[in-house]
Amino acid sequence: MTARILPYHADRLRLHPVPPRLAPLFCLALLTASCVLASFALACATPFAAFAVLAAAMLPLRPALLVVMGAWLVNQSIGFGALHYPVDGGTMAWGLAMGAAALLATAVSSAVLRTLPQGRTALTLAVTLVAAYATYELALLAVTPLLGGEGAFTAAIVTRIGLTSAAWLAGLVAACEIVRLADPLRRKEAMSA
Repeated sequence: MTARILPYHADRLRLHPVPPRLAPLFCLALLTASCVLASFALACATPFAAFAVLAAAMLPLRPALLVVMGAWLVNQSIGFGALHYPVDGGTMAWGLAMGAAALLATAVSSAVLRTLPQGRTALTLAVTLVAAYATYELALLAVTPLLGGEGAFTAAIVTRIGLTSAAWLAGLVAACEIVRLADPLRRKEAMSA
């Protein structure tokens, strides 16, 4: 029986679709593709809380933050470039607030995953999503006195976006599991070793 030597953080990570050395690139590619789809389909309701949970479940905190920031940059590029968001102070400030909220949700996701029992369970990811989504929404709500937009925080809207985030997280986890089960990269690594 061979022992696997994994980085110090690997034992706390919940998702392992690819070898650890490829995880940041895989996560970035998955979240970039997802962000493109979400940005065109949902515009301002991109599921950053789901992205934060996925990144925190696959990566240590620093790479997770970088990947989520990359997804946010893709979202903003599509918004201003393809969806023609108005280029004004308010819109840009909301974009920055969304980016900051997404990074905060990622940090909270990482902290929650560190405190919960080990293992890849749906309950663990669900609890983490609730914490990430609450963090994301509260961070955005906190800037409404400065930026306006309180009307976007009705129970119906917050619930709809929360359910959308849950569906996106389920889809992202399913994509990770499909890649893990297909195992194309691990088989190649085993053959070359």
